[in-house]
Amino acid sequence: MTQEERLDYLIETLAAEQPRYADLKLPADRGEKRALLRALFNLRPPLPAADRLLAVQDEYLAEELRARGTTLAAELAPLSGDICLWQGDITTLAADAVVNAANSAMLGCFVPCHRCIDNAIHTYAGIQLRLACHELMERQGYEEPTGGAKITPAFNLPSRYVIHTVGPIVYASLTRRERDELASCYRSCLKLARENGLKSIAFCCISTGEFRFPNAAAAEIAVDTVREFLKEEGVGMRVIFNVFKDIDREIYAGLLR
Repeated sequence: MTQEERLDYLIETLAAEQPRYADLKLPADRGEKRALLRALFNLRPPLPAADRLLAVQDEYLAEELRARGTTLAAELAPLSGDICLWQGDITTLAADAVVNAANSAMLGCFVPCHRCIDNAIHTYAGIQLRLACHELMERQGYEEPTGGAKITPAFNLPSRYVIHTVGPIVYASLTRRERDELASCYRSCLKLARENGLKSIAFCCISTGEFRFPNAAAAEIAVDTVREFLKEEGVGMRVIFNVFKDIDREIYAGLLR
């Protein structure tokens, strides 16, 4: 199959799974098709998937990744000790683990084409990631507490694993509790990475988007917590602070230098 044929197949197959989308028409524009496919990925509940659907999806996502390119965590130059700063798309980073800023349900973002990192990671990892998260949460039997973390395979991402953590939501002025909960996110992820023998982990800017944690305060907590962990544990782990916005790059660069 060509990439265009895979795209059409995935849209038609995913739409046919849900009766309300049975009469969905394929757009003529490729950009609109890709957006529609992402929306269908985002909306799909954590249900078993046919082998052919998964195979075609995996081929499609592999080709998309080749087109977007991959950055190797091992080739990033550290700014401070074993800590690196990298501005780019975390779904193209080949690290042992990338960190996802999840919500307490741990099932990914269901809002079609939402710009949050949870949505992007689940989109490019493929529908297997939501299934894996669902299995974890079914076994756990309750929502993930703020500051906690879980690890899953990364499936179609270039990383090996995704570590999902639930950051605090800031409703008004920043409190000590929210600061402590954010620090707990970083410690929980680092402990999971250490327990699984991982040598590199890439953190997104946890809680600074939809959860409204102030960027500068979040960065200070992130850097301090990571430095303290690396000093105390001596694990020889490469930690990457992944940023998307210029303002976050400037904040982290100042802290690390």
